[in-house]
Amino acid sequence: MTRKPHLNIVIVGHVDQGKSTLAGRLFYETGAIREDELKKLRELSQEFKIEGGEFAYILDREIEERKRGMTIDIAHRPFETQKYFFTIIDAPGHRDFVKNMITGASQADAAILVVSAKPGEGIQAQTREHAYLIRSLGINQLIVAITKMDTVNYDESAYNKLKDEVLNTLLKPLGYPVDKIHVVPVSAQYGENITKRSDKMPWYKGPCLVEALDMLQAPPRPVDKPLRIPIQDVFSITGVGTVPVGRVESGRLKVGDTVIFEPSGVKGEVKSVEMHHQPMQEALPGDNIGFNVRGVAKTDIRRGDVAGHPSNPPTVAKEFIAQVVILEHPTSISVGYTPVFHIHTATVAGKIVEIIAKIDPKTGQEIEKNPQFIKKGDVAKIRVQPLKPVVVEKFSEFPALGRFAMRDMGMTVGAGIVLDVVKAK
Repeated sequence: MTRKPHLNIVIVGHVDQGKSTLAGRLFYETGAIREDELKKLRELSQEFKIEGGEFAYILDREIEERKRGMTIDIAHRPFETQKYFFTIIDAPGHRDFVKNMITGASQADAAILVVSAKPGEGIQAQTREHAYLIRSLGINQLIVAITKMDTVNYDESAYNKLKDEVLNTLLKPLGYPVDKIHVVPVSAQYGENITKRSDKMPWYKGPCLVEALDMLQAPPRPVDKPLRIPIQDVFSITGVGTVPVGRVESGRLKVGDTVIFEPSGVKGEVKSVEMHHQPMQEALPGDNIGFNVRGVAKTDIRRGDVAGHPSNPPTVAKEFIAQVVILEHPTSISVGYTPVFHIHTATVAGKIVEIIAKIDPKTGQEIEKNPQFIKKGDVAKIRVQPLKPVVVEKFSEFPALGRFAMRDMGMTVGAGIVLDVVKAK
C-alpha cells in the first residue's frame, strides 16, 4: 500500500455537466483503470446508446445509473498522482440525490466543481447548491473544472466569460479566496488538459487538472486524537464475518483493538483491516477502510453509527448547539421546526427547541437575541434535540463529525457546524 499523503476529493456540480466522465478520464489517464476494462465499458455504453458513456461508467456501477446516465449513490475509487494518493468521491448532481451528495462531501478534503462550457449549460441550480454546501461543510480547497470545452471549439472568450461568472458571482460571495482557485478548461471526453497541457488551448497558461490537484494542501491528520470512524455501510462476508466500512476521521485503528460502536453500544475485536482490498496492520486518518469485527453481528450496527475505542467512546448527543445558515425555505423557521439532519454518515430528525440568536455572518457577532423566526439567508445559533440517539461531536474537536446539512421537502434547508454537545445519559 502506498504511503503517499492521502486526500479525499469530491466532484460536485449540476447533473449532466460531465462529473462522472471527468472522474473516469482521470482514472484512465493516471493508469488506475486498464485499457481492457475501458473497452468493455465502451461496448456497454453503445448497448445503452449513451455516446461516450464509458468514462462515466467507471464510477456509475449500478445498472440503474448506467441506463439513466446519472449518478445515484456515491462511489469511491482510488488513483495516484506524483504527489498524492487520491480517493475520488463522485457525488450525484441530480437534486433527488442531494442527500447522498452530502454524505460524500462530508468526507472530502477538497472539491472539484464542474461547470460546463456547453451553450445553455453553465451555472445551474445544483451548481449553486453544491457550492453552498461544500462551503458550509467546511471544504475550503476548491478547483473549478470548465468541462466540455470541445463543444465551444476550445474558445478562449467562452472560457473567460464563464470563469468570471463562477469566481465573481458564485464563489466570491461565499467567501472563497478566489485568487487562489485554479479554473482549468478541459474536455474530459477527449482527454484535453487532464494530465498534460492541451495544444488545443495554447492561450491557457495555468496548470492542467492533475497539476492543480498536486497543488492542493494535505490536511492535518489528527492521529493523536481519539479514534472516530463514521460507518458508511456494513457487510456480512462469508468466511470472514461482519465488516463495517468507513473513513477513519481521527485516531488510529490497529488489528487486535477492541472497538465500541455508538449509539448502539456494541463492542467487538478488530480481526483485520483493509483499504482498497489491501490488508493493513494499522489505519490512519483519511483512510477509507473495511474492518472485520468479531463479536458483532451485521444487525447490531448500521450506517450512521460511529466506531471508537471504549476508553474514549464517540459522544451520543442528548442535544447540541449549532451555528446554521438557512439556504432555502419557502417561509420561515421557528421553534418546533423538525427537519432531517445529515451529520457525518448519520441521518436523524432533529427538533429546533431554541433559536438562541441571529448572527452577523461577516463578524460572527450576535445581532438579535431569541428571534421569533429565521428565514432564507439568515445565520443563527440554534439548540437542537435529535429525536433518536445519534453521535454528534463539536466541530472544533472533530470537524468531520461536527458539520451537518438540514433537509426538508426535498431540499437543503440549511447547513452548519456544531458548537457544543450535551451528552445523553
